[in-house]
Amino acid sequence: MMVLMAVTAWVIVRNRNLFSVIVLGGIYSFLMATVLVAMDAVDVAMTEAAVGAGISTVLLLGALYLCKSEEARPPSKPLIPLLVSLSVGGMLVYGTLGLPEFSDPHAPIHQHVVPRYLNEIKQEVDVPNVVTAVLASYRGYDTLGETTVVFTAGAGVVALLRRRRKGRKL
Repeated sequence: MMVLMAVTAWVIVRNRNLFSVIVLGGIYSFLMATVLVAMDAVDVAMTEAAVGAGISTVLLLGALYLCKSEEARPPSKPLIPLLVSLSVGGMLVYGTLGLPEFSDPHAPIHQHVVPRYLNEIKQEVDVPNVVTAVLASYRGYDTLGETTVVFTAGAGVVALLRRRRKGRKL
């Protein structure tokens, strides 16, 4: 599956036809959702499939309808953006070096937060699924904020894509 994702990403980077880039982006999102299902993160996979492969593809195709279908060639080699991207990527990788090892039982999160969620979730929330309880109760305002941001972005895209009819006044 990872090989398919890598090949899809490579084809996206090399392609100049925006329609095929959008379709390949939807395929990549679908492949990512499949990987998330294999990792038992079904809730995240459903979100990826709905937002990444579904609504994003539809909105981008709608935006493409209003634009040219071919990407313009840059006038010169974009060396400065490449250097900025590589330096930011390098800083992000350097920042991860201070993180604890993956699934380290002695990591701070496993000493304080996880035991509280697992031991007290039945008394505090009474929701059988731990992930749902954390997202809907403990992080409810955060989830509400994320939902508001996604809704606002979608409303903005719809407003930008809406075409006014001739002779029609606001």
